[in-house]
Amino acid sequence: MPTSRRSLAVAAVAALVLPLSACGSGGDGGGSTDASGKVEGDITFQTWNLRANFKPYFEDLIADFEKKYPGTEVKWVDQPGEGYADKISAAAAGGTLADVVNVSPDLAAPLAQAGMALDLDKAAGQYKKDYLEAAWASQQVPGMEGTYAFPWYLNTGPLFYNKSLIEKAGLDADKPPTTYDELFDTALQLARKTDGEVATLAGVPTIEDFGRYGVPLMNEEGTGFAFNDAKGVELLTRYKELYDAGGLDSQALTATPESAGKKFLTGAVAMNPGTALDLAKFKKQAPSLYENIGITDQITSTGHVNMYVMGLLVNSQSERKPAAVAFARFVTDAAHQMSFAKQVAVFPSTAGSLDDPYFTKEDGTDETRVRVAAAKSLKGAVNYTPVLFSEQMKTELRNEVAKALQGKQSPKEALDNAVKACDRLLKQQG
Repeated sequence: MPTSRRSLAVAAVAALVLPLSACGSGGDGGGSTDASGKVEGDITFQTWNLRANFKPYFEDLIADFEKKYPGTEVKWVDQPGEGYADKISAAAAGGTLADVVNVSPDLAAPLAQAGMALDLDKAAGQYKKDYLEAAWASQQVPGMEGTYAFPWYLNTGPLFYNKSLIEKAGLDADKPPTTYDELFDTALQLARKTDGEVATLAGVPTIEDFGRYGVPLMNEEGTGFAFNDAKGVELLTRYKELYDAGGLDSQALTATPESAGKKFLTGAVAMNPGTALDLAKFKKQAPSLYENIGITDQITSTGHVNMYVMGLLVNSQSERKPAAVAFARFVTDAAHQMSFAKQVAVFPSTAGSLDDPYFTKEDGTDETRVRVAAAKSLKGAVNYTPVLFSEQMKTELRNEVAKALQGKQSPKEALDNAVKACDRLLKQQG
């Protein structure tokens, strides 16, 4: 399981960089959307960095499916997180894409555009009502009709902070920031009172940070990007101020979600967003941090927290569509999502599941408090990463942000350039 908040749910992973559109013209690439018929035969199931920690769960899950449907056999293939998008791209281009594939929405989109993803509105529309409306909608692609993956697990979480570092700067650790203004003020105070020794954040703003800040990410038609508006410039200007004052870690310009998490884990930065999954990691790997952990709500200007979402895509070219759809449905039904959520500290995307006492009743522990608060916030959460925001686009934004923070161009120029580059890439996708 990826350790960062982005890669664990949902989230925010590399979209395919591919000329896959040459494989098809969208929809189901000429393949039938009929998934009726007897559930039988051999299928492949590909996940993303799950075997190391959850092998018994998936082996039991597969055994139960094969027992329920005699004559089926599921071959489980697990790929490491690094280069996962490239592996899917190569498999799709080479005709070896698994029958059922673990994807995030931005991974599913290019496969759908290339005609490699089964339209579940047509093939399995009877199950739509069993999932949260927003979760089902998250598997749709702007400009296309259809839904291209079964919703699987969701995640979100709070802002964690290191109380000892906050107190070291003479600030009140029991009064964490609740707004962006307070967050930036706290970071500047930390940097100034420690002569730049204590940074608050480990990374630069990503597309989801612009979303949480209230910046419009795309135009209403979904045909172009819009994060270079006045509010976007305002956010980047604030980050520039932090960078100059030492409020951002010295390696922030090249940070990844994983490296940012490690910085917080080792006490190098004072704050980092996270999920309920992180608490167990802190307790095991950094007991001193766990003893000093502060937990506050995810900061957002929109009233809606960020949601990471995963799904299971069915290969439209599968020769065993009935079995592939049945298995993807089996993995993502309410009972199995609940059992997985309890093992992994993620959240089910099935309707009604978040009302279970497991997600609504506290028992006095931090783990439960985070879980209950996150489950409540998920009911109004938003996946701020646009479905069509590819890995290339993330790189363009990151590079332009870095130039602005280094003073090589103004925040306005940086975001204008990023939008131009992303719009160009968007047209190439089409």
